[in-house]
Amino acid sequence: MSAAKEKKSTGSSILELIVIVAVALGLALLIQALIVKPYRIPSESMLPTLQVGQRVLVNRLTPRFEDPSIGDITVFHPPAGSEQMPLDQCGERPEQGAACNKPTPQESKVNFIKRIVAGPGDTVSIIRGRVILNGKPASEPFISDTCADDNGAACTLPKTIKIPPGHWFMMGDNRGESDDSRFWGPVPTDSIIGPAFATYWPPDRVNIF
Repeated sequence: MSAAKEKKSTGSSILELIVIVAVALGLALLIQALIVKPYRIPSESMLPTLQVGQRVLVNRLTPRFEDPSIGDITVFHPPAGSEQMPLDQCGERPEQGAACNKPTPQESKVNFIKRIVAGPGDTVSIIRGRVILNGKPASEPFISDTCADDNGAACTLPKTIKIPPGHWFMMGDNRGESDDSRFWGPVPTDSIIGPAFATYWPPDRVNIF
């Protein structure tokens, strides 16, 4: 092969490699933006189900085509004010002994991950960290025992609230250590990013939900 042809072949190979890498990066970004997004667990609010630092994969397509389901571990934007002190989190001051049932109208830019425990039209009260859903104790074998013997305001909210249309009530599995819908209210459907469907890191905790 002549030097000119060899040089042309090398240039074509480099250009082809650049195109392949660019296409691969573009597809990866498109998949993350529209289909699957990784998410790191930032706190202890989902113990024992999810550990701090664990990574999950979130399905971004589901909210586009179907409603969420009770029991889904879900990533979402909480209402604005969710990072504030409890008295500033709810859209209006809840009745004594009741969870917040009216979120603030704006959406926060942060991402939270919690479990959906109730949906539109459901009634909810909380006894020692356990959800009373539509008048009956929900089956929740996944929660921690941090509220088992605690009747404090974070663990026991016996007054029933009703979830408004198009909203979802979120709670962490670690009920005594979770800042969730009890304090800042139900989350509108449009604020849901998607359900987590698998853990991929660390390797010894890989799991499919």
